[in-house]
Parts: sequence; structure tokens; C-alpha cells
Amino acid sequence: MKQIATTRLSSKGQVVIPEAIRRRLGPESGTEFVVLGEDGTVMLKVIDAPSMRDFDDIVARAREGARRAGLRQSDIAAAIRAVRSA
Repeated sequence: MKQIATTRLSSKGQVVIPEAIRRRLGPESGTEFVVLGEDGTVMLKVIDAPSMRDFDDIVARAREGARRAGLRQSDIAAAIRAVRSA
């Protein structure tokens, strides 16, 4: 069920998420959001960390892509060193 509430923008650019919506959605202090804005609409989306299973799948796909590209661990380490020294 959609819930509608109003809020205001503070002089510091802060917006309070109304209590009823916070209770329903459950974000805690420190929760991070992606903020999307377009054509007079602002949308907040909670940033969810991937589950360990999803993370393992992402790592497996990255490793497979690196293997197909012929990359070695030493190539990756060299690329990281180059970026960090730039």
C-alpha cells in the first residue's frame, strides 16, 4: 500500500522522512540512499548491499571475464598500482 505524507526542505537542504513511512520501511540512522531527481520529482532509494551469494556470483563472473580476457593476477596488481600512483 502506498503511503503519502508531506515534508519540507530545511535551510540546510535536509528533508525529514515522515515517521509513518520510516516505521513502514524501517531505515535506521545512517542508512544511505541514492537520490534521483527529474522533472520536479525527487526519489530516494535505499542502497542495499548485495547478499554474500550475490557477491560471490559477481566475483565469479568477474574472474571468468578476466580469464577469458587473458588477465593474470599480476596484471591486476600492476593496474591497481598504476591507478594508485596516478
